[in-house]
Amino acid sequence: MIGLGTAINMALIIGGSLLGLAFGRFMKENLKQTLMVVSGIIVLLLGMSGAMQFMLVIVNGSLQTTGPLLMIISMVVGAIIGELIDLNRWITVFGDWVKARTGNTGDPTFTHAFITASLTFTVGAMGVLGSIQDGLTGDYQTLLLKGILDGVIVMVMSSSMGKGALFSFIPVGITQWLITAMAHVAAPLMTQTAIDNLSYVGSILIFCVGVDLIWPGKIRIANLLPAIFIAMGLTFLI
Repeated sequence: MIGLGTAINMALIIGGSLLGLAFGRFMKENLKQTLMVVSGIIVLLLGMSGAMQFMLVIVNGSLQTTGPLLMIISMVVGAIIGELIDLNRWITVFGDWVKARTGNTGDPTFTHAFITASLTFTVGAMGVLGSIQDGLTGDYQTLLLKGILDGVIVMVMSSSMGKGALFSFIPVGITQWLITAMAHVAAPLMTQTAIDNLSYVGSILIFCVGVDLIWPGKIRIANLLPAIFIAMGLTFLI
């Protein structure tokens, strides 16, 4: 069944969030703050490992870096575009809308938790690649694996950040179902090099999410999102 992978991914995010919220009720504030930092460390390491996988290569027995130009152009140009559009403001508006619609207007942490969790689960390559596989062949294995990872991470996030993390299933569902629906259009563009570039820059953005979890408000991560599309576009130019 095409689209099943995204449905499973969303269900695992909801399930992980509900478990985290259930445990969070019995946690002291100090423990919640510690889990917030733990969430940041987990996301930092996920982003760092993903970026290093594509940035470091062994050439003639020595460790060297590759792709710095791609990274620099993508991040700088993406940041300029993002700041001009101010994607962070639009995503914040959407988060506030979800907060109001779900009856959580009294929760001061809702929007930040919603945005943080949503970015964590949407900027990686697994969602894009898995959605294309699901749309073309109905193979949902990649999205199942992603869903398991998302469920574990969101359980920690929701226990420390609250209900906002739960509703990250909405942008995940919208994004992945759109890619699944357009799989026949997107598939020819997703060459191995394009996937690698997406993974490389996407992992850097995931690293930034981890930084924001530990030191909130330091990075407007949503304004860096265009960097992913710049990296994919550079695949056909460099």
